[in-house]
Amino acid sequence: MTDRPGAGWALDYDRLISSRARGIDASGIRRVFDLAGQLEDPVNLSIGQPDFPVPEPIRRAASEAIADGLNGYTVTQGIAELRQRITGRLAGELPHWQPASGEGVADGYQTLITSGVSGGLVLAIMACAGPGDEVILPDPGFVMYRHLVTLAGATPVPVDTYPDFALTADRIEPHLTERTKLVLFNSPSNPTGVVATADQCRDLAELCARHGVLLVSDEIYDAFCFKGSGDLAFTSPAAYSEQVLILRGFSKSYAMTGWRLGYAAGPAPVVSEMTKLQQYTFVCAPSMVQVAGVTALETDISGRIREYQARRDRVVDALGNLYELTRPGGAFYAFPRVPERLGMTATAFVEKAVTEHGLLIIPGNVFSDRDTHFRLSYACADDMLDRGLSILQQMARA
Repeated sequence: MTDRPGAGWALDYDRLISSRARGIDASGIRRVFDLAGQLEDPVNLSIGQPDFPVPEPIRRAASEAIADGLNGYTVTQGIAELRQRITGRLAGELPHWQPASGEGVADGYQTLITSGVSGGLVLAIMACAGPGDEVILPDPGFVMYRHLVTLAGATPVPVDTYPDFALTADRIEPHLTERTKLVLFNSPSNPTGVVATADQCRDLAELCARHGVLLVSDEIYDAFCFKGSGDLAFTSPAAYSEQVLILRGFSKSYAMTGWRLGYAAGPAPVVSEMTKLQQYTFVCAPSMVQVAGVTALETDISGRIREYQARRDRVVDALGNLYELTRPGGAFYAFPRVPERLGMTATAFVEKAVTEHGLLIIPGNVFSDRDTHFRLSYACADDMLDRGLSILQQMARA
């Protein structure tokens, strides 16, 4: 016998774990990183975060905020100065946000400072979707979308966007039902880097408005739109409809991935419910990071974007003749197809890359129902990118 509480009793963990948790599968990414754990000096083209440091003015603003004692909770919706800067920027960008008086922001819209765009996605889906509802999302698409819909108890409805990876109104419309609540849209896209055209954004916004469906536009990579020959300027679907929820953030643009700062902006009834849910989940975004966010909005990162555009060009030049590759127009990813003549799935190709060449890339079935492509990130040092591209050229020619 022992006096230790619970001694002699065992929890039935199979009974304990919820169906929500069981409905989420992390095996695809976990497999890659399990393999990577065996490597001493991997060539890492798998990381989805910028490789440049947080700009010094932003770091200084956060440090000063900490030193000034701004370390407690803020109001749930975020500090007033940051929200005012964001809404002012949106009013200058989007026609529906501009009031008739020309001052302030039009009625009917709200902003909420979130714990990253991921936090905004959690709140938006939980606020609008539940059991019996359907949420349309792109295939391939950001790995979190499908699992967050499952977490909410709703049904994910993937829309096949191969081979050009465009989530268009024509592709979505056959999937709309009376149970559809949301369409999740992402441009520039993770994992493909594809940027939607203005016409595609307009048609999609009009389709969702016509069917009474909320369009959730994940614009985390809005600053990472390149300006080379043939590249598209960033367009938000919110430019064409009042019924769009925008999710933007600071993680990618300013290399603040660990700082967890983003925002939601859109119809007041939706943002109000998201704010209520944030009160009982995240509470608020980190206080000192919100202060730094004000400085971030005034920080020029155009030089960094040009660096990433040059890397994109190197990826396309190195792989374009060896792989089927849709040219990325933004973000910092490429999504090549494994050459069919190699006779292997993307999962097998990635395992070969990791185990035989020490190259870390992500198999496409992490993002998709298909296992034909793989994602590489060029958010890495130039010498590592060159090593990775050389390996991929060698594998394609094998």
